[in-house]
Amino acid sequence: MKKLVTIKEIAKLANVSRTTVSRVLNNSGYVSDEARARVLKVIEETGYVPSHQAKSLRTKQTKVIGVILPKISTETSSRVVMGMDEVFSEKGYQILLSNTNLQREKEIEFLNLLKSRRVDGIILLATNIHEHLVKEIEHIDIPFVAVGQEIPHCSYVVHDDYNAAKTITNQLIERGRKKIAFIGVYESDYSVGVLRKRGYFDALKENGLPIQPSYIAIRDFQLESGYQAMEEIAMNNDVFPDGVFAATHRLAIGAMQYLKEKNRKIPDEISVASIGDSDLSKIYSPGLTTIDYEYEEAGRKAAEILLRQIEENDHHQQKITLGYRLIERDSI
Repeated sequence: MKKLVTIKEIAKLANVSRTTVSRVLNNSGYVSDEARARVLKVIEETGYVPSHQAKSLRTKQTKVIGVILPKISTETSSRVVMGMDEVFSEKGYQILLSNTNLQREKEIEFLNLLKSRRVDGIILLATNIHEHLVKEIEHIDIPFVAVGQEIPHCSYVVHDDYNAAKTITNQLIERGRKKIAFIGVYESDYSVGVLRKRGYFDALKENGLPIQPSYIAIRDFQLESGYQAMEEIAMNNDVFPDGVFAATHRLAIGAMQYLKEKNRKIPDEISVASIGDSDLSKIYSPGLTTIDYEYEEAGRKAAEILLRQIEENDHHQQKITLGYRLIERDSI
């Protein structure tokens, strides 16, 4: 059984200074190839494992990043976290996940909890931006980055929701659809609830098509909300729409389920399109035409910005808007 050893003992066995051992362990500073080889050989022979607790006391770093998610079970969240993990794991950081389950008061609760746990930085996958949250973020004295929403006075990574919505609406128009309904979410979520609806409105205006209030239904993010919204639009209109733009893929799938139950043929009678790709979008029949965002890239960019704040003390506000791609399937 290998005994526990200290950096001092490793330095003595390798015939080097403790500074040299520290440089090898942290992969920083100059160390000759010969000295590095001796240190690594002793580490291997002794089975030395660095004490992260002791290291955190010396460096004032915990090597832990707090990530606050709106809903941990969604494919969107998992893809963003995967992108973050690629960057953080390479640098020796661990991720501590906090799930708000779409409860806005939980965001502030977790911000304070993570701060008390002395994490090195926080990334918030933001949804509803409200005054109390903004004030809390303004008083955070540790590195912070938001993903998905623009938050004043801090770095963020967002998607081009407005132009994505215009693109998908124009795609429906190019396919000859002139009576296009919109299923959206509440405006408390600015990116999804406001910008995507605005892109839909402007696409209709630029193509000389009217905005018909009875063709618009607003709900939450649930699958069944898409079903209920489509039902509301059907009941409120004598002339049935020939196209539907849903703000999310889950709303679109819910709407398509209603249409199928009412024997409305997709896409012959009505085309359906959305923003946000997922496995469900691919396997549902007909396959959903949608806009795919670079969710993994959003996670990578947010992690890179946060690491610059932590390791380089670079607190310059970074404002990044990522692109998107149109995925055409059978629903239009």
